[in-house]
Amino acid sequence: MYEGSLQDLIDALGRLPGVGPKSAQRLAFHLLQTDAATVENLAKLLLEVKQKVKSCKTCGAVSETEMCNICSDTRRDLTSICVVEEAKDISSLEKTREFKGRYHVLGGVISPIDGIGPDQLRIKELFTRVTTEETKEVIVATNPNLEGEATAAYLVRVLESTGVLVTRLASGLPVGGELEYADEVTLGRALKNRRKL
Repeated sequence: MYEGSLQDLIDALGRLPGVGPKSAQRLAFHLLQTDAATVENLAKLLLEVKQKVKSCKTCGAVSETEMCNICSDTRRDLTSICVVEEAKDISSLEKTREFKGRYHVLGGVISPIDGIGPDQLRIKELFTRVTTEETKEVIVATNPNLEGEATAAYLVRVLESTGVLVTRLASGLPVGGELEYADEVTLGRALKNRRKL
């Protein structure tokens, strides 16, 4: 629709996750109207992040050092590992302040449709950690969708021989939710995973 570098910018922004054509256009025009120093600073930060941020050698989380702050924190519980799909999931769990152990980032989920099998994920690294560290429990925190459930089931099979306890995050009704708005799967899980009061 536009020509030259403006259209190239809109196209590039539109390839970002969650950014549709209208949002890409809005962002491009915002950047066009922003002063040059701010845009240069943004460009500099993008390059800096790409150069400095890497994966933690232990868990796979993002870090500017060889080992992330969680893995290098001696106060963390070494006996439990929480397995997440992506590094960004760690932030959500950390905000709860409930989990005191360490994490393991798979780098995705098993999805045959997308051509992602167990070998494309960091499952071998998890098995190595479980068998060489003092792990007693692995908490599987993959998303409660088809791919997340398939990945969780696969992890249970892989870790079965280690003797470590493998648990799954509970799922069910959200706090403040109403029964009439719950879907059948969520409501079914809430019933199945009920607990004594």
